[in-house]
Amino acid sequence: MTNAYSFEGLVIFSLLVVCTSAYMRRVPRLRQWFLSEKKGFFGVFYKASIIGTRLHIPVALTCVLMGLYVLLLK
Repeated sequence: MTNAYSFEGLVIFSLLVVCTSAYMRRVPRLRQWFLSEKKGFFGVFYKASIIGTRLHIPVALTCVLMGLYVLLLK
């Protein structure tokens, strides 16, 4: 189990939000419904989807590294 209040838990949670939002950006129906707001609470998901699509290589590498860290070192 990963503690949500630790640094590693925060990194894992933010990676999950970025990856999920980037995936939702690729699905047309979800994009219109979920990522139409650019401000407020749903604006966080819009900005995370932009980060996920523009920086997809560093995000993917970070996901792989965190996965290996959790599986092998923790």
